[in-house]
Amino acid sequence: MNALNAFFFSVYPYICLTVFLLGSLLRFDRDQYTWKSDSSQLLRAGQLRWGSNLFHAGILFLFFGHAVGMLTPHFVYEPFMSAGAKQVLAMVSGGLFGVLGFAGVSLLLHRRLTDPRIRATSRTSDIVLLWLLWAQFALGLATIPFSAQHLDGSVMLVLAEWAQRIVTFRPGTAELMADIGWVFKVHMVLGMTIFLIFPFTRLVHVWSGFASVAYLWRPYQIVRSRRLGTPGGR
Repeated sequence: MNALNAFFFSVYPYICLTVFLLGSLLRFDRDQYTWKSDSSQLLRAGQLRWGSNLFHAGILFLFFGHAVGMLTPHFVYEPFMSAGAKQVLAMVSGGLFGVLGFAGVSLLLHRRLTDPRIRATSRTSDIVLLWLLWAQFALGLATIPFSAQHLDGSVMLVLAEWAQRIVTFRPGTAELMADIGWVFKVHMVLGMTIFLIFPFTRLVHVWSGFASVAYLWRPYQIVRSRRLGTPGGR
């Protein structure tokens, strides 16, 4: 178990991050025509609307919530919020958006598995990805009862310290995770695994969503009328 703990919490994160970044770059460079979400809205729109909106609301909040919560050093929020209060806030907000995301991904998974036309146009990676996301939401919700057993925020501080040591290349990450509960460990390993398979699935379209912010500073396009041969608007 010590060897597994050392691998998953000191080596595996860097494997996942390397594949995530380099894999995304290589796919964009070599297979830009596959860089899309492959929407199946034309085949069946109703359930997709509910499932997609709930899923995206849940996962976007949880992604940024986890990023800010785990990568923000304790001393930044300590003057106005205790570790225990931060944990309760994370449990309430994470639980709410976790339920939304879980409901959304359940609808998407049900839709993809039960509709013959959508199933026929689905790749294996689409179904595997949805199952992994479903399990990840379920595990995330399962951590709430465990977190309720220690409301002082001590475990949350350990998890945040682990994440901060990973991104700053500091040693001692495996030792920090040695005594953490199994549900937290499985949740974190599965989360890293989703980053590992990210470049090989439709998740790559997330990069385009972040890149769309650049349109705020992009200059206006000049549109000219082909019929009149003069600039548009005249």
